[in-house]
Amino acid sequence: MDNKELFDALKLLEAEKGISVDTMISQISRAIVVACKNNFGGNDDVDIEMDPEWDVFRVSLNKTVVEEVFDPDYEISLEDARKIDKKAEIDGKVGIPLDPKNLGRIAVQTARSVIRQGIRDGEKGQMLAEFQSRQQEIVTAKVERIDPNSGAATIVIGKAETILPKSEQVGETDLKEGDHVKVYIVDVKNTEKGPRAIISRTHPDFVKRLFEAEVPEIFEGTVQIKSVSREAGSRTKLAVYSDIPGVDAVGSCIGAKGVRVNSVVDELGGEKIDIVLWSENPVEFIAAALSPATVKSVVPANDGTKVCRVTVPDNQLSLAIGNKGQNARLAARLTGWKIDIRPVSGFYGEEDDDERFKPLDDAEDAETAEIAETAEDTATAEVATDEVAVDVEDDDENSVVQDETAESDEASEVAEEVAQDDEASEETEEVAQDDETSEETEEEE
Repeated sequence: MDNKELFDALKLLEAEKGISVDTMISQISRAIVVACKNNFGGNDDVDIEMDPEWDVFRVSLNKTVVEEVFDPDYEISLEDARKIDKKAEIDGKVGIPLDPKNLGRIAVQTARSVIRQGIRDGEKGQMLAEFQSRQQEIVTAKVERIDPNSGAATIVIGKAETILPKSEQVGETDLKEGDHVKVYIVDVKNTEKGPRAIISRTHPDFVKRLFEAEVPEIFEGTVQIKSVSREAGSRTKLAVYSDIPGVDAVGSCIGAKGVRVNSVVDELGGEKIDIVLWSENPVEFIAAALSPATVKSVVPANDGTKVCRVTVPDNQLSLAIGNKGQNARLAARLTGWKIDIRPVSGFYGEEDDDERFKPLDDAEDAETAEIAETAEDTATAEVATDEVAVDVEDDDENSVVQDETAESDEASEVAEEVAQDDEASEETEEVAQDDETSEETEEEE
């Protein structure tokens, strides 16, 4: 094989495997260095020139010029050096041209192994780059083969192969070799065996990407997908929202006569899809998430936790809960709230004693009761104060009565004294009258 044939083969390899010519030139150069090192006693001082444009391929092994050669793998005599380069000097370097074909069988086999390994590394790098460029995106893949035992499908994405497990397949029970199927690349991992793409058709974001492809308003950002909850193969709930006035977010996703949503349903193998309007108000959002059931009321817990009690008409209870609790379960995942669903008539024999779901009026009543208690305590204190005041007044009245009694006693004593004085004066007058009478009698005698 001459140089032109070599570079033509490299170009053909690039077209088939996608490995660039420059990558292969680097691997060939590395292989030649390894071969020279093995063939020349560890001497890896090699100059390699490869130019695919001009079909140039040159290899030379550098040796040190010496007067007397002790190690022919590293040294060359001055005489032999000047046959190659007339300007060669002692202690200088001279490049000895080599023909890679003459490196020996073992060296050639080593070089061949290095080149093959380089090709495999190039394929892995190309696969990794291709997977990473499409990570978290939907790609169309071709089914290469199907394992009859596990049901896993080997699919080809571009020029790379990966496995779609049976557990990640939805609505594709009859996959056949040669079929084209859409898959979602969840993640890319670089393992010891090379890059490995984790692909899925059951991931919630798979539905999200399908709607982005079908609904231009979502792709442009006019309509936003706020959250998705899914039980693959059975049912999906999608919450959408638009902050642009006049844009019907739900209607945009459904499309005229349901064309857009039906296209997604067909891709998912008949999986049911509920599209609801997202709202900042959790009460409105929870009520919408439980569709198609009708909701009477939503009461969030008053302790601040994301728990709520939903009341539905009696005939809507089974619809709100869904088959084996599916509707309530999907609504809880969609909203991020724990939902307790009850009929309007309540459950037989159950007493509602959960303080978290008491309406706000009860709280106001409690507050009123506290205010009433405070007022009652204040009134009691005022009554007690009034009683004390009354006691004081009674004491004052008693003291006044006592004073008046004392005064009357004093007046009585004075009156008695005056009376006694009057009696004494009367007695004195009577004695004086008796004296006068006796004097008159004596004179008559």
